[in-house]
Amino acid sequence: MPRRIDVHHHIFPKTLSKSAQSESVGFKTPEENLPWSPELSLKAMDSLGVDVAILSLPAGLPPGPSGPENRKAAREFNIMAAQICKEYPERFGFFASLPIPSDAQAAVMELTYALDVLRADGVALASSYGEGAAATYIGDDSYDAVWEELDRRGTVVFLHGTQTPSSTPYPHPFLGIPITEVPNETFKAAAHLVVTGKKRRWSNVKIILAHLGGSLTSLAPRVARLSHYMGCELAPSEILEDFGSFYFDTALSAHETTLSAVESFAMPGHVLFGTDFPAVSVDVARYYTENVEKYYKDRPTKLNETAAKLFNKIDIRDEQG
Repeated sequence: MPRRIDVHHHIFPKTLSKSAQSESVGFKTPEENLPWSPELSLKAMDSLGVDVAILSLPAGLPPGPSGPENRKAAREFNIMAAQICKEYPERFGFFASLPIPSDAQAAVMELTYALDVLRADGVALASSYGEGAAATYIGDDSYDAVWEELDRRGTVVFLHGTQTPSSTPYPHPFLGIPITEVPNETFKAAAHLVVTGKKRRWSNVKIILAHLGGSLTSLAPRVARLSHYMGCELAPSEILEDFGSFYFDTALSAHETTLSAVESFAMPGHVLFGTDFPAVSVDVARYYTENVEKYYKDRPTKLNETAAKLFNKIDIRDEQG
């Protein structure tokens, strides 16, 4: 059977103070997951039946502004992640981090080094870069040189929403930014790529949207007609087609209702397994994993086969392993 590949699995470097973040964003990382280590992930992976995890930094890291420090931080992470993969070659892969993509020459140089030298499995991008009115979404023209190189290579891109605060406070301590805002940021980034024509233009890039695309399946039909009405040159049917061409991971989103929605909307074979560990506990990750298993009970290898094909450098085992 194909390996179970977790495409949404974070790495928390020691320099990242997750505890300090909890108050500002309204979400608490499980204490038992801090400090993070590869061994901690391996224990969780074994408990959840995960063979391989593709590691990535949380969205928005390394932090800006663009410049030498940002470039240095991206390189240091990529070397660290590559070293983990070297120590555990059968268990980990990684999505490379890039300098802020508007620093286009540096970003292209780093993705070249990460993919060609460090053998990264793809590249991680955030939904937007910068803060407040200065923020730009991932389809911005200033990022075109990076997308062009990603498209030339047919790269896998893991696209995750940033923890961007709303214009109003989050409504309740139980409804912090990672719960309510991050999924919408993922949708907004995907919609930006679609209506600007960038998703169609860079169609050779295989983009995985975190958390089943957030609110995408609900809002895509709204975008299709209303954005066309507002001047988007793509026809509503073309907009919906481009939305459906993304890949979608199940992390913290898998339920019969959401899985049936994305399976009816996305192109066949475009759903992937994810956990979001160590941002959540093993028990939380198991809840969603069990939902995946329940939904795909008649097709237990469906998501695994998709991931094995997407990451073609990862071997597929036979039933004897």
